Amino acid sequence: MCGITGMVHLEQDLRQQELLLRKMQRTLQRRGPDQEGIFLSPQCAMAHTRLAVIDVEKGRQPMEVTAGGETYTIVYNGELYNTAELRTQLEQEGTVFQTHCDTEVLLQSYVHWGPRCVEQCNGIFAFAVWEHGARRLFLARDRIGVKPLFYAEIPNGFVFGSEIKALLQHPDVPHEIDKTGIAELLLMGPGRTAGGGVFRTIREVKPAHCGYYMQGQLHLHPYWELHAAEHTENFADTAAHVRELVTDAVRRQMISDVPIGTFLSGGLDSSLLSSLANQVMQEQGRELHTFSVDYQDNDRYFQKSHFQPTSDPTYIRAMERYLGCRHHWTVLDTPALAEALYAAVDARDLPGMVDVDSSLLLFCREIRQEVTVALSGECADELFGGYPWYRDADIRRINGFPWAQSTAYRTQFLLPEIAAEIDAQAYVQ
Repeated sequence: MCGITGMVHLEQDLRQQELLLRKMQRTLQRRGPDQEGIFLSPQCAMAHTRLAVIDVEKGRQPMEVTAGGETYTIVYNGELYNTAELRTQLEQEGTVFQTHCDTEVLLQSYVHWGPRCVEQCNGIFAFAVWEHGARRLFLARDRIGVKPLFYAEIPNGFVFGSEIKALLQHPDVPHEIDKTGIAELLLMGPGRTAGGGVFRTIREVKPAHCGYYMQGQLHLHPYWELHAAEHTENFADTAAHVRELVTDAVRRQMISDVPIGTFLSGGLDSSLLSSLANQVMQEQGRELHTFSVDYQDNDRYFQKSHFQPTSDPTYIRAMERYLGCRHHWTVLDTPALAEALYAAVDARDLPGMVDVDSSLLLFCREIRQEVTVALSGECADELFGGYPWYRDADIRRINGFPWAQSTAYRTQFLLPEIAAEIDAQAYVQ
């Protein structure tokens, strides 16, 4: 995980704004603790904080290349899972590489294919490329929107960053919310409407969108869309197809020059990923590190719920025996969880999922002592129907997103004058 931020201005000389750029950069240090760099030019300034995974020494950013009379500078947060294929294709067409990192492959892809490079990318990414001669900034975000990219249009300029807090360092980005921002926080949270940034002037590049900021105008467009289609495969073909896709995804995400591990909660998703990752590591003669979290006195106080009918440790231990990996336990206590709520909200920028966020923050701090990269089963429940409401007949009959079943309750927290301006149910729908 890395952090990117920057600004374009049509009237100021941004070479004089290094202190402001450094302030914006400092807000992203959690995302990139290993290296940092800045780029300053008259009309564009960009900064990067790096978590080094591939080609640690030569993959520093911002990265710059010159080709065809134009100079291009990139800041990039993400991973390309088809780096090898893209590199081979570009080399066959004459590109000469100086590093082994995916940053250079992405930058050379942009030089070669222009905006259409994103159509070639298999990965998760948010990046910006400044074209020095053309004086235009290209922005892009991955298909599903795994990597964040926020922006704000300011008088005679433009500001962007991986997190909202980076934008709020800029004096021309007001720290204000309106009724839409209130609705996002109280009615939609911890989710958000695609493209929204909660604060009044802040927006987010939508998933699968890209485009240019040039001559004071921002033009973004979708480069990919998800389409629903009838499923025509039989069960055997479906199972084989899913196995192929998941196995390929895990193998591609195991490419790393730094230590790698997996989350292991004992559920189907993390158990499957850990098993596949273990196969990859065994083929390479390496040992997989797996990581689990538990809570002090959980065996005494656990109470089953509709959301979590059973406790995790029994299943974790079964997988630990099956895999034979090097397993690590993190045990968290309530006072530490409560204290970490503040840091968790600060890291997320917005109110989130309370103790789920603080647990994840503390857990990841412990994991970082052993590995730099960890695969997890996050979002597998959405893909594979893991949450209870997918099997709850009452919830399935209700129109709307299954998470959003508490709108009436949440509306009670709105001030009457605000509630009068927001049709809460219609907003959520």
